[in-house]
Amino acid sequence: MGYLLLIVEPTHQRRTRTDAEGHEAYQRMVDFGNSLKQRGLLQAVESLKSQDDAARVAVRNGKTQVLDGPFAEAKEMIGGFFLLNCATREEAVAMAAACPAAEWCTVEVRELGPCYQ
Repeated sequence: MGYLLLIVEPTHQRRTRTDAEGHEAYQRMVDFGNSLKQRGLLQAVESLKSQDDAARVAVRNGKTQVLDGPFAEAKEMIGGFFLLNCATREEAVAMAAACPAAEWCTVEVRELGPCYQ
């Protein structure tokens, strides 16, 4: 089964780190991703840039609305994700607990599936 581990972090957390701390955190995440790959669990992984240059797009009544970041109302942002192939939800939760980001963020576990269920 497919599971997405969403790395949910405070919006300004990255700015509080020194360059060395940021590189260390990133390397820990790379190492974690490599361990998932070696175990045959990793399908995809990406880190996302800050929401400062992001855009939110909605179409209402045929009109496109674009809201440029940063988003003042947002207290958290998606900092990245791991797409895993785990046998059970419990295995996916265990992988989320093993993720280094769980020490400074929240790791949300979501099973892949159709949106109508």
